[in-house]
Amino acid sequence: MFVESVVRWGAWSILLQFGLGVSAGFCPPRCACRPDTMEVNCSGKHLTSVPESLPSDMKRLDLSQNKLKTLGRRQFLGLTQLQEMDLSDNVISMIEVEAFQGLQNLRILCIKNNRLKIIPVGVFSGLFSLQFLDLSENEILVFLDYTFRDMGNLQLLEAGENDLVFISQRAFTGLQNLQELNLDRSNLTSIPTEALSQLQSLTRLRLLRLTISSLPNNVFRRLHRLRSLLISHWPSLDTLASNSLIGLNLTSLVISRSNLSAVPYSALRHLVYLRYLDLSYNPITSIQGNLLGDLLRLQELHLVGGNLLRIEPGAFRGLTYFRVLNVSSNQLTTLEEGAFHSVGNLQVLRLDGNPLACDCRLLWVVRRRFRLNFDGRQPTCLSPDMVREREFQGFSEKELPRVFICRPSRIIDRRRQEANIEEGTNILFSCKADGDPAPTITWISSQKTLLSPTGRIRVLSDGTLEVRYAQVQDSGMYQCTAGNAAGNDTLSVSLQVKGFPRNRTMPFFTEQGWIESSFPPTANSSAQVANPYPFDAKTLIIATTMGFLSFLSSVAICFVFMFFWSQSKGQIKHTATIDFVPRASMGGGGEGGDTGRFTMKLI
Repeated sequence: MFVESVVRWGAWSILLQFGLGVSAGFCPPRCACRPDTMEVNCSGKHLTSVPESLPSDMKRLDLSQNKLKTLGRRQFLGLTQLQEMDLSDNVISMIEVEAFQGLQNLRILCIKNNRLKIIPVGVFSGLFSLQFLDLSENEILVFLDYTFRDMGNLQLLEAGENDLVFISQRAFTGLQNLQELNLDRSNLTSIPTEALSQLQSLTRLRLLRLTISSLPNNVFRRLHRLRSLLISHWPSLDTLASNSLIGLNLTSLVISRSNLSAVPYSALRHLVYLRYLDLSYNPITSIQGNLLGDLLRLQELHLVGGNLLRIEPGAFRGLTYFRVLNVSSNQLTTLEEGAFHSVGNLQVLRLDGNPLACDCRLLWVVRRRFRLNFDGRQPTCLSPDMVREREFQGFSEKELPRVFICRPSRIIDRRRQEANIEEGTNILFSCKADGDPAPTITWISSQKTLLSPTGRIRVLSDGTLEVRYAQVQDSGMYQCTAGNAAGNDTLSVSLQVKGFPRNRTMPFFTEQGWIESSFPPTANSSAQVANPYPFDAKTLIIATTMGFLSFLSSVAICFVFMFFWSQSKGQIKHTATIDFVPRASMGGGGEGGDTGRFTMKLI
């Protein structure tokens, strides 16, 4: 008995070692079989066709990394228990209709990295249980109508890295349970809106490396269950229409490595469920104040590797759930506490890779340096020189009052500035200030409105106020404010503009530009006697003389022309002889009347 048991055990061991069988059938040549997992592995065996006599009860078949070129009709008929099949990394260029017929339990099918150019309708017929399909890294040009018609249980479709130029409107018909779609690196020139609208259950959509330049309005309509949208590596994308994302209930949005020059506030304002926003690697220069307040549930904002120069006060006002801000590798010199709704809610802050000026504006960050999570990358100072390249965590409490300080704004020249000018005159008012950090100069008009760098009354880059073509209504007091984080300083100037006399012209600014208009003299202006004639005597003499000379010139030219014309006609005759027949008398008539002749002299 002992010997018989040893023999049986040895035979079974040899069978397992060489993979010569599974529970119901023999293992194909050059393949390895594992009865415990019901797996047949034929990967990398240089096969040019699908092996015959495959075990009918196997659950996993690996045919990857071979030289398969064609899959015939009903190629795998009889493998009713098969759940996973890998056909990736072959040279398959043709799959016949109903090639996978009979694989009613197949759940995972991978045809990645082959040479497919087109998928005929009916290829996937019979794959009712399929949940994952990978068609990436092929050469597919188009998805035809009803290509995926019988795949009602498919949940994930990988279709990236193809040569797709067109997706038919009904290509995705039948994919009522598809949850994730990846369309990466294709030749699509626009979003296939109508085709995507068939995917009512889609929750994740990934679109990488496309050459589309804009997202038009309603481009993702009817994708009400979409929760995650990933757009990345679109170098031409510079515009999002204001309603491009309308109808979506996204919780995660990534638009990175594109060409957005500003945060697309109008397109984002509808996304009230958004929690995660990533706009990294776009040439965005600022985050403006009070424009993200509609994103009530926003928790994370990532804007890495951009051109951020400024985050304005109130930028995150109203975002009560805001927890994570990552603005590393930008051009920020500071981040003021006033940008946040509540800094007490902030948990993760990434400021590394920015040229930070360590002054009073960053004191709130340094004081929280042991509680805030910098994700293992401590912010460092670039200025002032005495603390250059020092990490925030390295400062002691005693150093903070001496290092992180600011010098209040101070207007340098406070001499009284008053101007009394006439209409149409240009005038400049100076307002120069110093402080640390450098103060911001603002001007308030006589009507208590904030003046901008554009318009007839404008603020120049150096803080000077310019009033061009002054008008009476410009009169009043103007106030300059120089402010920084440490305090403000103000200066008032006076402008009085006198109206034009009646007989003078004054320029006015219209939509067409500057024009001049005449006004009657005012009561205070000196009256002048109006000239009853439109021209003076000198003007009349000059005009008369010029008119007479013009008349003589015209007559002379006519005579010369007539002289040369007559010479061209030859010798001129001065007489002409005319024959005539006299009219018959009242009583006579008939023939035989005498004829007459007379000679006429030509003058």
